[in-house]
Amino acid sequence: VATNIIVGPQCIAVRAAHRLLQSTNSLSLPPLNSDPSLSPNCVKVILSTAPQSSVLLTDSSSSLFLLNAFSPSSPIHTALLTSFIELSSSLPPSEFISHLNSSLILNTFLLPNHPTLSSADLSAWRRLKLDPSALTEYHAKIQSNPLQYRFIARWFNHLESVDELKSACNLGLSQVGSQWDDVMRLVKSQGSFELNLPGLELGKVVTRFPPEPSGYLHVGHAKAAMLNDFFARYFRGKLVLRFDDTNPMKEKLEFEKNILEDLKKLGIEPDVVEYTSDYFEQLMEIATQMVLEGKAYVDLTPVEELRDERMKMVENKYRVQSVEENLKMWKRMQQYKAGDSEEVGVLRAKIDMKSKNGAMRDPIMYRVVASPPHHRTGTTYAIYPSYDFSCPVVDSLEGVTHALRSAEYADREAQYYWMCDAVGMRRPYMWDFARLNFQYTVMSKRKLLWFVESGLVDGWDDPRFPTVQGIRRRGLTIEALRAFILSQGSSKNSTLMEWDKIWTVNKRVIDPIAPRFTAIDATSKVNVVVVNASDTVETQSVLKHKKNASVGRKLLFKWKHVIVEREDAESVCVGEIVTFMDWGNMKVLEKNEEGTAMKVEYLKDDVDYKKTKKWTWSADLNGELVSTKLIKYDHLVSKAKIEDDDEIEKIVNDESKREWSVLGDVNLKMVKKGDIIQLERRGYYICDAVHLRDDAVGVDSSKVLTLIEIPDGRGRK
Repeated sequence: VATNIIVGPQCIAVRAAHRLLQSTNSLSLPPLNSDPSLSPNCVKVILSTAPQSSVLLTDSSSSLFLLNAFSPSSPIHTALLTSFIELSSSLPPSEFISHLNSSLILNTFLLPNHPTLSSADLSAWRRLKLDPSALTEYHAKIQSNPLQYRFIARWFNHLESVDELKSACNLGLSQVGSQWDDVMRLVKSQGSFELNLPGLELGKVVTRFPPEPSGYLHVGHAKAAMLNDFFARYFRGKLVLRFDDTNPMKEKLEFEKNILEDLKKLGIEPDVVEYTSDYFEQLMEIATQMVLEGKAYVDLTPVEELRDERMKMVENKYRVQSVEENLKMWKRMQQYKAGDSEEVGVLRAKIDMKSKNGAMRDPIMYRVVASPPHHRTGTTYAIYPSYDFSCPVVDSLEGVTHALRSAEYADREAQYYWMCDAVGMRRPYMWDFARLNFQYTVMSKRKLLWFVESGLVDGWDDPRFPTVQGIRRRGLTIEALRAFILSQGSSKNSTLMEWDKIWTVNKRVIDPIAPRFTAIDATSKVNVVVVNASDTVETQSVLKHKKNASVGRKLLFKWKHVIVEREDAESVCVGEIVTFMDWGNMKVLEKNEEGTAMKVEYLKDDVDYKKTKKWTWSADLNGELVSTKLIKYDHLVSKAKIEDDDEIEKIVNDESKREWSVLGDVNLKMVKKGDIIQLERRGYYICDAVHLRDDAVGVDSSKVLTLIEIPDGRGRK
């Protein structure tokens, strides 16, 4: 009998078995606890047959062991169960679903002639809950041929209704499963995650995200981080965050801090945080060994001339100099100090200067960066490894099994593998996914920095920027961003996307939960007198969201003095009936010639709203309305597809920001920074700055409530 069972958050099969035993046998089983010293995804069953004997089992095998411990099966049944568990984990999704369906044609549960749930059922159920590919295949088969696959549908629906399984799943279901549910709910489509790469074994996959701390994360980085995190969780593996801090001229602690904060906001929690600088000594030793083996050489050629030689595939004299001379020059490079006048050159890998692949033409491995001091190592080093050299070597040293990166690095794959082979290290498996490109969007850090330094934007969090902080400030939710990115799967097909697609997904997130408020244009409002309304202000409690009571309630103020939009007032004639939203029908009695005032009569008994025009309005509460600034942002540039050689200053959109003033209803005083709301008939907004009362002591009265418009995907102008 198992005396100690330790399970991680994804071990829903053994959790379910534990709950089933508790409910069916009335057993006082000990609780299942996670051991912080173990991987959060492991299952460990310790046996009492010997003082220190232990067996490491999978989640499904542990459920079999646990069930058999209290309700032993016959040897034949145990063999069948073991076989089925193996099939559940090894069959491709399509074959897995078909196998389940055929097994259930004559059986209520998967084990033949077995009246109750067994670990075979738990094993299969577990895969459907945690494997997005299997769950997608299940839904596809049910939709395409419900009659043929009615057997697995009946079985799965029953398991979904079992309280013990639901409880286990709620506690143990990994973030991967919930993320995939969001993809299907919000995007209505899904991409493929079949990489067809070796080594994709549960519990053994290690991915990495290696940002350079030289800027803020943008949506492209977010995709790389999310996909690497997704695959690590998908295969119950590990994600390594490694700062590629190899260029002190560009790196700042500010960037590193914000990258960590952005990843946290994205819901990404790496298992390990490291720095390339942690490996500087090892990298230098490995480079020295490459020089000794004739695989690297020092080149004193001036930078521009060296680039020209690479373009023309020309070998220079340094490529053929002796190992002894290279070693002497390499040592001189290592001893270089800031202020030294002697030229020490660069260290290059000796690969193939005649290669058609430019990345293989003897790339630079080390170069001098004498100043400023490195933000972690100070002045200890004056030469630093290049990304081309350090990335594959450190990947291998860290134990990375699968390196997922955007397709822009595809030409460097051969170089990556050459570096691993040259130093005699294990090759991680590579996969290039499509880069996330949007129309009218600047993704280059250098060009984004130009906007910041030119003062054309607020900073790196400007709502027009594609940075994580910028798009969040504009109202894009992390839930929508994650669903959008995962919906693309691991595709390599690169396209130039429209922002409308991701904003449409975002609308599906915010529309069901955004409270509704009212705001009237401050510069063109029309004063209206409701002739038969009360002379005193009447207050009524109404829902903030008519379709979602959980959003809460707000106060609706009715009075004979109200304001409406001039555009609405100009659209009607005397005698026409209009509907004041949340109040009722009104008959227009008078309009002055200037169009600044009108009188209406409230038609209490008229409840026919089908053919009337719908107006937003607000009680004119003697200065209690909220002075509000609305901001609408557009693209920063006027060109849809930005090329590398574009002069950014020539394609700046000078009309990328518009502002106007409105008077918001009193309830807007409760809105907090970061809240997402809807202004009736105007659209969705995110609060960028809170309202400060004009009479507040020591407060600048010009600081009004500031709301930034959130695009809804309809491309409104």
